[in-house]
Amino acid sequence: MRNLMIIMSVLALIGCQAVPVNQPVHNAQSSNNPAVAFTVEDVGDGIYVHHGAHLDIDEGYQGDICNLSFVVGSKGVAVIDTGGSLKVGQQLREAIRKVTSLPVLYVINTHVHPDHIYGNAAFLADAPQFVGHDKLANAMETRREQYQKLNVRLLHADAAGSELVKPTMIVKDQLTLDLGDRTLALTAHPVAHTNTDVSIMESKAGTLFAGDLLFIERTPVVEGDINGLIAELEKLKASPAKQVVPGHGPVTRQWLAALNNAQHYLNTLLTDVRVSIKKGLSMESAMESAAATEKNKWQLFEVANRRNVNTIYPALEWE
Repeated sequence: MRNLMIIMSVLALIGCQAVPVNQPVHNAQSSNNPAVAFTVEDVGDGIYVHHGAHLDIDEGYQGDICNLSFVVGSKGVAVIDTGGSLKVGQQLREAIRKVTSLPVLYVINTHVHPDHIYGNAAFLADAPQFVGHDKLANAMETRREQYQKLNVRLLHADAAGSELVKPTMIVKDQLTLDLGDRTLALTAHPVAHTNTDVSIMESKAGTLFAGDLLFIERTPVVEGDINGLIAELEKLKASPAKQVVPGHGPVTRQWLAALNNAQHYLNTLLTDVRVSIKKGLSMESAMESAAATEKNKWQLFEVANRRNVNTIYPALEWE
C-alpha cells in the first residue's frame, strides 16, 4: 500500500508537466515549445529562475517540470532545486556559470519530489552543503527504489547518473545561510504538500521561494495533508516578501492573490470531498464532482484534481 501511495504521489506530480531541455540560455523565459532551449529568467538583484512548462505526461516527461532557481551573493551561489535528472542539473549548472564564476556554496531542496532533487548530482564537484528538511534524507531513502523505477520508465537514457544526493545540512525549524551581501532564511514546515517542505526567504531582493507549497497557473498538488497545506499557505501571508517564486508557475509580485487562489481551490476541494463522503458517494464519483467550480481556473485540472481526490478521500473518510 505504501509503495502504491508513493507511485500515485509521483504520478500526481509528474503527470501534469514536462518541458524539453536543450542548451542553456539566460535572461529569457522558457516556453511550451519543444524546440526551445533551457532558459533562465533574470528577475533582478541576483535572482535567477528556470521555469518548467505546463505539459501533460502524454507529451513526454523529461525531468524538467518545475522552477529551478539560484541566488548570487557576494560570497557565492545558492541553488534552490536542481531538476529531475543529472542532465537537467548539468544544464542548470552551465546556466549558473554563464552568470557567475563564484562558487556554489549551497544546494537547497524544497522537498522530496523527484523533479526537484535528481539534479543534485551535477553539483557534487562543487562540494557545496546540500540542504534540506530534517526528514528529507529518510524520505529519499524510503522512495529510492520507486523513484528509480519511475525515472527509468519515464526518462529512459536520461535517467542515467541521476543518483540521490542527501542533505549534509538539515533544517529542523529555522536555518540562516550567509551569501555575503544577503542571507537566506530557511523554514522547515509541518506536513503540507509533503512531509519535507522547506521555504526560503531571501533578504536583499525580498524574494520568497515557496517550493510546492504554492502553485500558480497549474492545479495545486496534495501529497501530504490538505489541512496542513491550507494552514501553511495562511502562514506565508505574513511574509515580508516583495516577490514570490512558486514551485510551479511564474514569479509574481501579486503573491497574496496567488496564495488566496491556491487556498480557495484547496478549501473547495476539501469541502466537496467531505460532502461526497457524507452523502455516501464513492471516491470515483467524488473525482468527477469535487472542486468542479475551479475547473476553468487551473491548467491540467482534470488529471491533477482526480489524483488529489485519490489522495485525500481515504484520509477524510476517517475524520
